[in-house]
Amino acid sequence: MLDKSSKIYVAGHRGLVGSAIWNNLMQRGFTNLVGRTHKELDLLDPIAVREFFDNEQPDAVVLAAAHVGGIMANLQYRADFIYRNLQIQQNVIGESFRHGVKKLLFLGSTCIYPREAMQPMKEEALLTSPLEYTNEPYAIAKIAGLKMCESFNLQYGTNYIAVMPTNLYGPNDNFHLENSHVLPAMIRKIHLAKCLNTNDWEAVRKDINLRPVEGVDGSCTDQEILDKLAKFGITPQAVTLWGTGKPLREFLWSEEMADAAYMYY
Repeated sequence: MLDKSSKIYVAGHRGLVGSAIWNNLMQRGFTNLVGRTHKELDLLDPIAVREFFDNEQPDAVVLAAAHVGGIMANLQYRADFIYRNLQIQQNVIGESFRHGVKKLLFLGSTCIYPREAMQPMKEEALLTSPLEYTNEPYAIAKIAGLKMCESFNLQYGTNYIAVMPTNLYGPNDNFHLENSHVLPAMIRKIHLAKCLNTNDWEAVRKDINLRPVEGVDGSCTDQEILDKLAKFGITPQAVTLWGTGKPLREFLWSEEMADAAYMYY
């Protein structure tokens, strides 16, 4: 167990997972947490990441930063999902090793398991059959990160652990209609459809002013807003959810996942 004064770098400390872990560690008395926004530190830049590790010399690292998104984003931006995640992992895990980080927690997702994996899934199912095509690039990147941690442990005796939680939800989640996770996308779709159904245009415009949809915000005409929301399956009469409806899903509250992550530290 790390000392409460140990310096812990939480990559992605403002996101759904990173903020939950950050708050959990703070509540447990860890006083030396380090976080950087994307503007302050671009994790895709190997030189910037190396300079950050040179300056901060963290004792432990939580790698919760990632390029993430929902079904539509995974389909449309496949190159981004594999390239960006591989690069982030390469930079952060590589510098953690070079700087002698004592513990590293790498976060991923259960989408790394095969599309037809038996439910409930077992760890042994990894790489036994094809992945879900929709998010295959993201899954492959996360599998590579997991195997990188495993390989460093086997070859160099490091203490890197990979955690692959199921569908997370909680504070600081992303409600973007293209690249959010399942639950927040459903919540926002249902909210907007209800507002349209009750003709509550004030609420609709307030929502899309906060989170514009492909350039459409509250200043646009009613018809422009209706047309854009319909593209995402949101109408006054119905909500369309993507997918076949066949996969089973379990949802995990982000703060409970943070409780489990604490046991590692």
